[in-house]
Amino acid sequence: MKGKAKAKEPSAVSKFFGELANRTSLAAGRASTFIIAAGIVIVWAVSGPLFGFSDTWQLVINTGTTIVTFLMVFLIQNSQNRDSAAIQVKLDELIRVGAARNSLVGIEHLTDDEIEDLRGKCEARARAEKSADETVDKTRKSARRAAEKVAN
Repeated sequence: MKGKAKAKEPSAVSKFFGELANRTSLAAGRASTFIIAAGIVIVWAVSGPLFGFSDTWQLVINTGTTIVTFLMVFLIQNSQNRDSAAIQVKLDELIRVGAARNSLVGIEHLTDDEIEDLRGKCEARARAEKSADETVDKTRKSARRAAEKVAN
């Protein structure tokens, strides 16, 4: 296999966590999951008078929501990282095979200031191209009007 980069095999832990994060993020985004969570909060709120709105009663919901939030942060971040990496690879491939400048491949590794500088240059080029396109359109309209006058 000379000349070809060998893909690194992900560890079992990485595979397990990736699969868990993916399944959990899909489940967390469903309407049924929201309804179940809202139901738990309603049952907790309705049970307040039974427990005299005690500190323990409040601690149950506070602890439960804190644990769920803490774990979801990591799962959501993992899903976001994978999605961003996949989108970046797709964009890089489109740039590589298309008419775009190949120098843009990998710019996600630049500093914020460097990216902002590139954004400014791209926006300036876009404005210049738009201005040039508008000039061409005006010239074409003038030429059409002149041709119509000659034809009449």
